[in-house]
Amino acid sequence: MALGLAWAYGDMAWSTTAVVAVAGLSFIPTQRLIGVGRRESAAVIAACGWVEVGQFRGDTMADSPVSINTPGSAGEAPAGPSPQEQKQMEQAYAQMKRKMAMEEIGRKIKHKIMVLSGKGGVGKSTVSTGLALSLAQQGHTVGILDIDITGPNVPKMMGLDGRRLHVENKRIHPAQGHLGVKVISMAFLLEDEDTPVVWRGPIKLGAIQQFIGDVEWGELDYLIIDFPPGTSDEPLTVAQSLPDIDGMVIVTTPQQVALLDSRKSITFSESLKVPVLGVVENMSGFTVSGQTSPGTDVSIAAPGGKTLTATADDEGHFSVTLDIFKEGGGKETADEFGVPFLGALPFDPGFVRGGDDGVHRIVSEPEGPSAQAFSKVVAAIQDQLSDGADGGLEII
Repeated sequence: MALGLAWAYGDMAWSTTAVVAVAGLSFIPTQRLIGVGRRESAAVIAACGWVEVGQFRGDTMADSPVSINTPGSAGEAPAGPSPQEQKQMEQAYAQMKRKMAMEEIGRKIKHKIMVLSGKGGVGKSTVSTGLALSLAQQGHTVGILDIDITGPNVPKMMGLDGRRLHVENKRIHPAQGHLGVKVISMAFLLEDEDTPVVWRGPIKLGAIQQFIGDVEWGELDYLIIDFPPGTSDEPLTVAQSLPDIDGMVIVTTPQQVALLDSRKSITFSESLKVPVLGVVENMSGFTVSGQTSPGTDVSIAAPGGKTLTATADDEGHFSVTLDIFKEGGGKETADEFGVPFLGALPFDPGFVRGGDDGVHRIVSEPEGPSAQAFSKVVAAIQDQLSDGADGGLEII
């Protein structure tokens, strides 16, 4: 026999139902116990003919008051669990506690935003950190959860390279980056940044749930969740584990291949029943600026063999925006799927330098054009949130 555990959350109380798999054929409910409150509900765990009933308090099942009911006559001595059964119970207990913690965390975080891209190389992590810093500039309390297990880059972009996490009372405390933004990432757990993380799906799932349920985020206005490219286990796990996701921000570039993959991300969000807050077009254009004599016409070679001309203003300043990867594709995709277009972000070499140095463009030039572009995108996201979109998947 194998031990399984199913759970469901209600508005006033939650319940657990222990189930036993008999010869791999079926799952049979053995007992059900309804608790008074979410944090003081009881658990029923059944395996191999015995049932344990204990309150979910403490760190292990041994810490909880337990009664054992065994089959047979009243005078028969109780049979305790085998080591394997005890291990299964401890794992089920830890998982249930984490589920409860994730629900509690969900109540402490006002807005939870997933940032996805259909393909790599579109600047998704740059956008995630930019959104977090722009929100922090407004005075909000913000956290970033870097879910890219195999390629975590957020700590380096936030100036936290080489930092280690603090653990107190079995709770993980995030590192703090620029503007007080709290950061959790797999990068903090690697002894050597060149060490690859080679994990299969179930191990990654457990790590993600631990990042959510075992972290002491505190009260947050916004949690920005940065994912690896594509539509695989990571966003599905978060959507199922963290209650009341506000929505997804889809990052793309004007390139056709990026736009094709962003369409998949939008369809993926629909399958998860998580709203799409909108599409952001990154690397939308590169602005060339300079100064010369007032009134001077300046010609600049543009992609595709074109030549663009700008006239210097009264102070001699001129600027021309070059569409390196075309333009408008992000808005066209958003219009096609009927989702909001949140705005375009410029192709700014300063993002590359800032990512390498750990000083984001928003931090180094808070009044610059890139910071202003991020501010507009954030305002568009806040407009969508104010519309009161419902959250995504319910924890079951």
